[in-house]
Amino acid sequence: MSFNEVNGVGVNPVVLVHGGAWAIPDDLVEDSKAGVQNAARAGYRTLEEAGGTALDAVVAAVCVLEDDPAFDAGTGSVLNEEGEVEMDSVVMEGRELKAGSIACVKNIKNPVKLARLVLEKTDHTMLVGEGANKFAKAMGMDEVPMSTLINAKAMEDFQNFKKFRKVVDHCFHSRSQGHDTVGAVAVDRHGNVACATSTGGISAKMVGRVGDSPIIGSGAYCDNASGAASTTGHGESIVKVTLARQVLYNMQNGDNAQQAAERAISYMSSRVHGSGGTIAVSKTGDIGISFSTERMAWAWAKSGSMHFGINPGEDFTVIS
Repeated sequence: MSFNEVNGVGVNPVVLVHGGAWAIPDDLVEDSKAGVQNAARAGYRTLEEAGGTALDAVVAAVCVLEDDPAFDAGTGSVLNEEGEVEMDSVVMEGRELKAGSIACVKNIKNPVKLARLVLEKTDHTMLVGEGANKFAKAMGMDEVPMSTLINAKAMEDFQNFKKFRKVVDHCFHSRSQGHDTVGAVAVDRHGNVACATSTGGISAKMVGRVGDSPIIGSGAYCDNASGAASTTGHGESIVKVTLARQVLYNMQNGDNAQQAAERAISYMSSRVHGSGGTIAVSKTGDIGISFSTERMAWAWAKSGSMHFGINPGEDFTVIS
């Protein structure tokens, strides 16, 4: 069993993922639960078997979710008002607070990998639109046809909801519509934390619309001094309260990860009437999961076991 030392206390590596907070319909429940478990398993395997870093783990986990059409990220992305895919993603590591993000990128299978390249290969923290795609080409990333990123559900949503305001209402109050940003947080054996978030956005969104996901401090944030958080839900509300940073602020002020997550979601609800969810991990490996929507798919792997759930109050355990 590997472990790291934080303030003299042994901490086992852990990976925690979410598949989005929204009114997940019954016909997507099993795929969503399976998808987050697969992602957590991939991230944890990176830490344990490959000796990877927390950053390696969250990117590996989010790539699995981006490749799964059950989720609104990468392959499962929804369409904007002109019927095109525009994706956002962010990655961050907690040792030096390095971050990279991209917004409104097209034809990229795994936007989270491109966000990591921004972190590692540029002096910037964000690239958007055409510039992000040019950077992807310069880095040797292959572009894929837009058709490979579109599934039947995304096309159905596009046809039914072409007005932005209408889509926002239905995303969070209708069982038939969705908005399921994906994300991951991790602590590695060296005591470093990391986070990543990725999304295809909201169905029929305005061209060029950017929500919370790629915004550092809103869609994700981490710091070795406290922990890491990834958020999901109504992006405009999340940005207004810098939700991910709020989670870490709560931990810095004495909350454990669960208390910090719950307090941040409650604050967003009371302050801007926004719905969503967050996952969090403290620097000591404590887990936090909170959401105010009907459902949120989540899973975490630690010490050879897997925990997962999708409905409020659920916590199933399997030996992984």
